[in-house]
Amino acid sequence: MISDKEKYINLSTQKKDSSLVNTPVWFAQDEDKNSFYVFSHGEAGKVKRIRNFSSVKVATCNFKGDLHGEWLSAEAKLLDQDQEESIKLGYRLLHKKYPSMRILDFFSKLSGNYKKRQLIEFKFKDTN
Repeated sequence: MISDKEKYINLSTQKKDSSLVNTPVWFAQDEDKNSFYVFSHGEAGKVKRIRNFSSVKVATCNFKGDLHGEWLSAEAKLLDQDQEESIKLGYRLLHKKYPSMRILDFFSKLSGNYKKRQLIEFKFKDTN
């Protein structure tokens, strides 16, 4: 399992040609639901790939994507606006873990990109 003490995970998403794209991302864990949250720009490739294929792989890594752990299979879902409580929880957990994210939020709001974000939730396949 992945510890919330890690700073980055490598999120591996599947393209239509079955090849995989690995992306190092920030993440936060909700231990109560055994869920993990990641945010991205709504038009990012990983978001489009998850829309097509919800099965992902994750592994701990550094900021460059160099792996620290083994790949684990997970199921990802894109959170919609009607899942407001989950979205609030995900951002609250991310802000708690990464205080500097508030600076990113500020500049994202200034540029008009904040509302274009997509929150992604994933759970490991061997858990409920």
